[in-house]
Amino acid sequence: MQSRLIVDAQQESLLSTHKVLRNTYFLLGLTMAFSAVVAFISMSLNLPYPNIIVLLVGFYGLLFLTNATANSATGLLSVFALTGFLGYTLGPILNRYVGAGLGDAVVLALGATALVFFACSAYVLTTKKDMSFLNGMMMALFVVVLVGVIANIFLATPALSLALSGLFVIFSSGAILLTTSNIIQGGETNYIRATVDLYVSLYNLFVSLLQILGVLGNDD
Repeated sequence: MQSRLIVDAQQESLLSTHKVLRNTYFLLGLTMAFSAVVAFISMSLNLPYPNIIVLLVGFYGLLFLTNATANSATGLLSVFALTGFLGYTLGPILNRYVGAGLGDAVVLALGATALVFFACSAYVLTTKKDMSFLNGMMMALFVVVLVGVIANIFLATPALSLALSGLFVIFSSGAILLTTSNIIQGGETNYIRATVDLYVSLYNLFVSLLQILGVLGNDD
């Protein structure tokens, strides 16, 4: 009787994990499509890139709202508000690269982002490996990136910017591994929070790869 209860509990946990994973990928697909539409509109209207205050308040304000409402239906609206805002910020970035004749870099960055995401996700889903050992490294890398971003505000050197983009690629890839693992291991049971984590990682990964490819593809 006790062994049957254990088996039933394991099956229920497995079904719950699959449900979170399925809902996360479904919502991620919807938010990415919505973000792409907003980015296209932003590009078409040639909207300006938001200043640093609007960017920080908009991103962190909507991120806080999403986390605060993640356990309610309002959380879905918050997710689309956040991803829509980030989609808007992509418009001016893409216009700048396309206007500079670096459209190929945009396509390559998009393809590379998709490749990294599928590779990281497939690795965790296939191996079922617990990636929690990355937590310490991710925290240390976050501190390094934060210090680098602050230093780059004052120094603004191309070499430092390129190095930061490389660090963001590593950090974002690690975040995809860690978030997917948390879902598989049952550590993350809220698909709204998981979606936001993956979306932000993909956003940072794409922008960072775009910056790297833009520098490499610039003949100047």
